[in-house]
Amino acid sequence: MIALTLAEIATAVNGRLIVGDDGSGPDTVIDGESQTDSREIGPGQIFFARRGEETDGHRYADRAVDAGAALLVVERDVDRRAPQILVSDSTVALGALATEVVRRVRDAGGLTIVGITGSNGKTTTKNLVAAMAERTGPTVASAKSFNNEVGGPLTMLRVAPDTRTLVAEMGASAEGEIARLTAMAPPHIGVVLTVGLAHAGEFGGIETTFRTKSEMVRDLPEDAIAVLNRDDPRVSQMADLTRARVLWFGLSDGADVRATDVDASATGTSFTIHADGASLPVRFRVLGEHHVMNALAAAAVGRALGIPLADIVATLESATLAAPGRMEVLGGRDGITVINDAYNASPDSMSAALRTLAQIRKPEGRSVAVLGAMSELGEYSIEEHRRVGLQAVRLGISELVVVGDEARQLHISAINEGSWDGESTFFSEQDEAFAYLTETLRAGDTVLVKSSNAAGLQGLGDRLGEAYA
Repeated sequence: MIALTLAEIATAVNGRLIVGDDGSGPDTVIDGESQTDSREIGPGQIFFARRGEETDGHRYADRAVDAGAALLVVERDVDRRAPQILVSDSTVALGALATEVVRRVRDAGGLTIVGITGSNGKTTTKNLVAAMAERTGPTVASAKSFNNEVGGPLTMLRVAPDTRTLVAEMGASAEGEIARLTAMAPPHIGVVLTVGLAHAGEFGGIETTFRTKSEMVRDLPEDAIAVLNRDDPRVSQMADLTRARVLWFGLSDGADVRATDVDASATGTSFTIHADGASLPVRFRVLGEHHVMNALAAAAVGRALGIPLADIVATLESATLAAPGRMEVLGGRDGITVINDAYNASPDSMSAALRTLAQIRKPEGRSVAVLGAMSELGEYSIEEHRRVGLQAVRLGISELVVVGDEARQLHISAINEGSWDGESTFFSEQDEAFAYLTETLRAGDTVLVKSSNAAGLQGLGDRLGEAYA
């Protein structure tokens, strides 16, 4: 974070400063990172004590001070050993401080802000963009999937005076949340990847999802750039909602950055990228043809940042993993390949993962899909789980292993399809599924493990990867 005095921080968060017993005063300078988890606190950092659904951060303020916290942002007086700033809402204060830090660095010149949203692909695209941006200078990007009202500001507060690019993943579970994040860090480049059914249950429907995702580009100024998916009919409509210059990506001929000759395999996807009248071959080692769209989105941002196409291709070709738990290739013993893609799931990403499994299955082995529930679908849940079960059948997946009671509709849908030559097995518990799989997997099998994070199958994927390492 940039250096600020305690008085400046108090003003930024609209709080009241209480000096600590450590001798600090209004002119004491703080430049450490901010944390909301006392277990992550290091010397000189700021601890924001938040009240959550399961616990209250104020209970751990003393632990934060013991770990070296230089400042506590709190809603009640908790520990006088360190200075405190009393606020009415610690989460709001976190966002307010992030807004001030980003404003100061942006006003000083030299900082470009890239905001990325979409129903699928945010983290993969963010990682690729960050790798490209590093070629132009110091870059700050969201850690893990820090993309909400807490993770977003924590990322923004890592901006320093020499930061050239801030790459902010911006997610939402309700209307207005992306708008709040873009108000904290107004993008120079706003990216919308997809509008799908991920979180549709929370949003209340696909049209609400559309309105929410479009918040990324609605307030962009004329000198900004909106990077939009030409192939997604809902995203393409957003061109009419923004004043910014539109830069299209996709497979369509009308895309400014597009791909042709796409060829997926078990080692990645090759394609030819076209941009600004130039064309170059790409060997993209991230597994799954659907990740080509994320690569194209990142490439479009790279062009907007002024990065030469050859350097963009070099960055894409150096990437080997979308993110941990996302199409992560494990295993290898007896030719058994385990693809752990259980970090998250939506109907679109589930469909894409199943297509990948069908494409890369070894001729001598079977395709085995180990699937758990897709969460946050609301009224769409039964229908979408039913549809995925049918898709597994129609893609000719050899065996379906469904894990968890919330995913049972997948199993029922598959076994009701009488023409299927494969089989489906259901287990309520992961241990049962693990035991079954380790007993029945054969040499040459390709196994996909896919579910929403809440279903917890990422651990099952890791266990299978270790078992067949």
